[in-house]
Amino acid sequence: MTDPGWLDEREQQAWRGYLALNAEVQRRVARQLLRETGLTAAEYAVLVSLSEAPGGRLRVFQLRQAADWEKTRLTHQITRMTARGLVAREPCVDDPRGAFVVLTEAGREAIEAAAPRHVAHVRHWFFDALRPEQVEALIELSGTVLSRLPEADRAMGEPCGPCAPEDGADPCGVAPPECGPPECPPTGEMSDI
Repeated sequence: MTDPGWLDEREQQAWRGYLALNAEVQRRVARQLLRETGLTAAEYAVLVSLSEAPGGRLRVFQLRQAADWEKTRLTHQITRMTARGLVAREPCVDDPRGAFVVLTEAGREAIEAAAPRHVAHVRHWFFDALRPEQVEALIELSGTVLSRLPEADRAMGEPCGPCAPEDGADPCGVAPPECGPPECPPTGEMSDI
């Protein structure tokens, strides 16, 4: 067996600190958002994606990519949100196997009411603890790690990006064989609900 390259004490402290920071801040923001608005973190994430999309609508596979969720989780989430009147499903005229998830008026009102509170929570539990130079360091750190991911994915034999970029190519310049064109994903896991 090869040496796994164990983390040294500082690396382990940094990694565990990152995991704890992420979990604790998200937990607090989600709890307060639910208490004040009645929206779960998952509902808020879906509403944000839809509110930022042209016409307040996304294909289901696009929403799945934006949320980075499994198909089953998204299916259940959309069903719950449809029952609450926050979103609606609409058929895709160009693709009978596909569907759109559309932001309803109630969904738009909910996200417009929740967004300022969410920003206040993020500021309270995250940014208020940081100095401006720490924010800059975080931006640099995030950019460094995220920009390296495609190369690291290739080294691990993984496709290095989503299957639906504009030009049909993966961010590392190679179109994985399992990826179809952005407007028409292959049937199976990436197909709409």
